[in-house]
Amino acid sequence: MWDFFETVRHRHSVRKYQTTTPIEAGKLHAVLEMACAAPSAGDLQAYQITVINDQATREALQAAANGQPFISEAPVCLVFSADPSRSAKSFGERGASLYAVQDATIAATYAQLAIVAAGMGSTWVGDFDDNAVKRVLNNNDELQPIAILSVGYPAELPEPTPRRNLDDVVKQFP
Repeated sequence: MWDFFETVRHRHSVRKYQTTTPIEAGKLHAVLEMACAAPSAGDLQAYQITVINDQATREALQAAANGQPFISEAPVCLVFSADPSRSAKSFGERGASLYAVQDATIAATYAQLAIVAAGMGSTWVGDFDDNAVKRVLNNNDELQPIAILSVGYPAELPEPTPRRNLDDVVKQFP
């Protein structure tokens, strides 16, 4: 197990997966537990996580995501959807339009880091047609897809991408 800083440093977008190596149920369960441990507005967890193991469904997700091939190559995909109505009950319009999206995003981030800590890789996919993803998942109009994570054991590790200089990103105030 890596410490947190090593986990973050080893997180890369993986677009080539070992297609014959399944994800162990215990590891997937641990990842999902960590996603659900993420903070959320009012502790409401205004999101839903859909686990996609089925090849045909991953292919349909790939089509909904502009044909990105690694989506169907990964043995598992996790779809994080915001539940605006759940958040709106406590926080009104701001809960529906912002907090539910933040909740789903934070849960997906925790899952992505847990995936790395478990020795696997993932890619965050945000480029997709919302309505097409809803059709694939048979989601009602209440749930809003936020992110797809392709998950599996990496077949190759990409080179780290450059990051902006810390001084360009962080500003002290006042």
